[in-house]
Amino acid sequence: MKITKPTLLLDKQKCRKNIKQMTEKAKRNDLIFRPHFKTHQSRQIAEWFKEFGVEKITVSSVEMAKYFSNSGWKDITIAFPFNQLEITEINELAEKIDLKILLIHPESVDFLNKNLTQKIGVFIELDCDYHRSGIPIENLEEIDFLISAIVKVKKLKLEGFLTHSGQTYQTKSTSQILQIHQEVKSKMIKLKEKYSSQFPDLKTSIGDTPSCSLADNFSGIDEIRPGNFVFFDVMQYKLGACKAKHIAVSVACPIVSKNEQRKEVVIYGGAVHLSKEFILNEDGTRNFGLIVKLTENGWSEPIEGAYVSSLSQEHGIAKVSKENYNDFKIGDVVGILPIHSCLTANLMGKYITLEGEEIHHM
Repeated sequence: MKITKPTLLLDKQKCRKNIKQMTEKAKRNDLIFRPHFKTHQSRQIAEWFKEFGVEKITVSSVEMAKYFSNSGWKDITIAFPFNQLEITEINELAEKIDLKILLIHPESVDFLNKNLTQKIGVFIELDCDYHRSGIPIENLEEIDFLISAIVKVKKLKLEGFLTHSGQTYQTKSTSQILQIHQEVKSKMIKLKEKYSSQFPDLKTSIGDTPSCSLADNFSGIDEIRPGNFVFFDVMQYKLGACKAKHIAVSVACPIVSKNEQRKEVVIYGGAVHLSKEFILNEDGTRNFGLIVKLTENGWSEPIEGAYVSSLSQEHGIAKVSKENYNDFKIGDVVGILPIHSCLTANLMGKYITLEGEEIHHM
């Protein structure tokens, strides 16, 4: 495989193994497994999930729901607050599939009552201290009011409560992640119990990859929706949710310049390829990706002391150690493990497997 420009490499075997492990965890814990497809956004990769028995999926937009429904997926949750401006597309989707959406506001229920033409499922989105969107889970009065509005609309079916613990991405240890998981789980169970006599079929749905990767106790939870686990990335690696060997994507980038005085290597691979997501190194410097050596069978473990330190549109500047500076030669191609694989995959547009197969996404 000849690489001349930034290319997103996909290790198919690692990816399939990641899918298999999360699928098996869901089965062991008697959970509905509804993986989030916003990470890979690919019909072809979606077929690998089917091989492991996955039938229900999560997406992040109406457009993504349409893309996957057109390739045969019939049970889809759009895990994004309901956008009433897309009611025409939602009605069209609901004619073809078992569609579920997220509701937060009574105004949305009123709008759906007047404009919905098909029956759909709804989850009430709850905020369990991530503070992005959703009703604060402690606000029982607001939850009560929304439920009472939903049950009055014949075309709406109350599915349950859904949350995303995005705050796990801000933690400093795996014990913090597990603590957040336990706290969120307890709150969700308590809320479900409050309404169980009135709605015995209510489901609790959680979704962050760090919790789903590390936790072993999901008792009281009905559904998990992780997405990033399919590829993992440097952020998940640094959080302790995976090992470097589990990261299934790498951006191959040509080396185009060097600076010996600063021990820097310039790569053809910038923000339009890797995104501007970063983590902080122990010394407080920004890290936009770890550098690996590309091999015939994939790539190496991260090279000690080598990382992408800054990005502009097409350029990436990599810091390397004095000891390995001469190992990087102009004209060589190195691999960059992305900080956030979801954004990198979205930017790159397609994957090239280690076998040379081209896989496109939406």
